[in-house]
Amino acid sequence: MSRFSGALQLTDLDDFITPSQECIKPVTIDKTKSKTGAKITVQADGYYEESDSGKQKLQKVEITLQDCLACSGCITSAEGVLITQQSQEELLKVLRENQTLKANDDSGKEARIIVFTISTQPLLSLAHRYQLSVEETARHLAGYLRQLGADYVLCTKIADDLALLECRQEFVERFRNNPELGMLSSSCPGWVCYAEKTHGSFILPHIATTRSPQQIMGVLVKQLLAEKLGVPGSRIYHVTLMPCYDKKLEASRDDFYSEVNESRDVDCVITSIEVEQMLQTEEQTLQQFEPSELDWPWTDQQPESMVWAHEATMSGGYAEHIFKYAAKELFSEETPNDLQFKALRNRDFSEISLEKDGKTVLKFAIANGFRNIQNLVQKLKRGKSAPYHFVEVMACPSGCINGGAQVRPTTGQHVRELTQQLEELYKQLPRSDPDNTHTKQIYSEFLDGPHTDKSEELLHTKYHAVEKLNTALNIKW
Repeated sequence: MSRFSGALQLTDLDDFITPSQECIKPVTIDKTKSKTGAKITVQADGYYEESDSGKQKLQKVEITLQDCLACSGCITSAEGVLITQQSQEELLKVLRENQTLKANDDSGKEARIIVFTISTQPLLSLAHRYQLSVEETARHLAGYLRQLGADYVLCTKIADDLALLECRQEFVERFRNNPELGMLSSSCPGWVCYAEKTHGSFILPHIATTRSPQQIMGVLVKQLLAEKLGVPGSRIYHVTLMPCYDKKLEASRDDFYSEVNESRDVDCVITSIEVEQMLQTEEQTLQQFEPSELDWPWTDQQPESMVWAHEATMSGGYAEHIFKYAAKELFSEETPNDLQFKALRNRDFSEISLEKDGKTVLKFAIANGFRNIQNLVQKLKRGKSAPYHFVEVMACPSGCINGGAQVRPTTGQHVRELTQQLEELYKQLPRSDPDNTHTKQIYSEFLDGPHTDKSEELLHTKYHAVEKLNTALNIKW
């Protein structure tokens, strides 16, 4: 089964080569001729075809990531080709080749510098899977990755902080220019892909231009780290560990290919479940690898911890952080440290508002999951103005902590129960304040300061409406 987010699985997105709207995988069935025909029966252990020659159990159709990429229901052929570079097999191949180059210094070809970036949500997933604390998981995982050939293992804290700082400033500027134009978050690539391919020019003006933390890390690694190491960005092979497969699509976007470096900002994306599979193939657990500290190449002074929470929600804290900042910046209102969002029809759609002088001056929401995304888009289409000033949008139910490529329950545990346990782990993490000495140093020494042309170029991106094809081949019969 595909672990791409529902926003990609369920939409009728067209492929430019072979338009198709259903997820189809042909299965060969051995047929025997029968004069009386055959019938299908359903039993407790599966489906059976009954004929004069006997009863035959039908093969269960299994859709893997590879099968999903061969289907044109949601991803274009060009995107499918790019994602072949995003598999664990490709990663291990690159690492093996690089180890060989390191061993043969006289080959005349320079080995690449291997950099891994680990986001917080996979650490929570792997911590639960291997019954470790989150900090222990980070160190054991770093040890495992170094054994595979990693030269640097980084956390996403600096990029998470920068993404919040940029997004909150973008919101304030938009609100001052046009408070009626609601802003939607942009860190979820499943949501962005869905918006580009199904709602195009209508929805794109609402989406924030701030890059996701993954792509901000890509810029920092391929430019700032490369500069510190004195090597071209193309010599660095940058791998990120993320909670969903949609991040592979994001890394493959043309917008994140640097002509200057002649390389992608992120070369490969692997996921929590792929790390688990790699360990299972080796018949090992995370605890068996010597712990190693994560690297912090950005500033002279390291943060107190390498694993941080950002606000109380599990998907980057955009709605909470921007609400607090906007309330103070725009209306001089102080807000509690822990905001209380009110759940509406379901737990994956919640809202919060700020009132001043009897009027609602700010109204924010969090919309997780494809059902809520659809409802949100329909509200935008029906109304003359946006129903919310800002919405944090994530394609997966419960957000990134329940990403489609997080480790699944190993017992009969329900996914919601697992998600609640991951939420408890998240609550135990120290909470990051993006306004810190590290981000200030990055702005001053690398980005020429905040709100500059360079910060706009490197920390923001653009979106592209995809024109849908309406051809006879595209008809559902």
